Amino acid sequence: MALSSEEIERYARHIVLQGVGGPGQQKLKAARVLVVGAGGLGSPVLQYLAAAGVGTIGIVDDDEVSLSNLQRQVLHATDDIGAPKVESAARAIARLNPHVEVVMHAERFDAHNGRALVRAYDIVADGSDNFETRYGVSDACFHEAKPLVTAAVGTFDASLTTLRPFERNAAGQNNPTYRCLFPEPPPAGTVPACAQAGVLGALTGLVGAMMALEVIREIVGFGESLTGRILLIDTLNMRFETVRYAWDCDNPLNGSGKIT
Repeated sequence: MALSSEEIERYARHIVLQGVGGPGQQKLKAARVLVVGAGGLGSPVLQYLAAAGVGTIGIVDDDEVSLSNLQRQVLHATDDIGAPKVESAARAIARLNPHVEVVMHAERFDAHNGRALVRAYDIVADGSDNFETRYGVSDACFHEAKPLVTAAVGTFDASLTTLRPFERNAAGQNNPTYRCLFPEPPPAGTVPACAQAGVLGALTGLVGAMMALEVIREIVGFGESLTGRILLIDTLNMRFETVRYAWDCDNPLNGSGKIT
């Protein structure tokens, strides 16, 4: 996909970057990325994907901007309070990069619409804030054979991984599913929501930017993917650790525990 003279200037630092270059930038322009959630994680994901020149970005969110969002959801501004997040996000992206097409999905991602939403895109970034949606997104991506970059944040901690369970690794083994990593969600009430426990605003910026970086790496194809690895972040002690995990033969998606 050809780049205009304006785009060549806009993305000049990518184009001269070894590992990206003109071909990589063209891949970004041709890519279609679905971002689930336009909140704390979704804000930096959307900003950096738009700035990087991803051609089409879909945004799934059924919420409106509130004053308490602005401590961490930096895509939105005070004047956006009360507006649907997808609309506020689309306006912000248009200001940042007019070459990006935004598709607004002002709805909640669930079992009824999930697979259809995922099907229309090349890769998915999940920044949702609840376990039901995370499992729903991962299941939809598995069934539609779409790569998924997924992250979660706590008060001062976070995790990030990439899932490609529809493929095999270099050793010929199945790549793990989300349910290999987290077989079941924690019992209701055991993990307090953000409104009760709080969250460090800058943490969502850090993790969201890393999600965008991982999406870009998957599209362009440089570096070692986080497939089969999970990045654990502890900002209380500023520690980062990467842990490998593997396919569980008992998982309910493509293992012996498969639900029929």
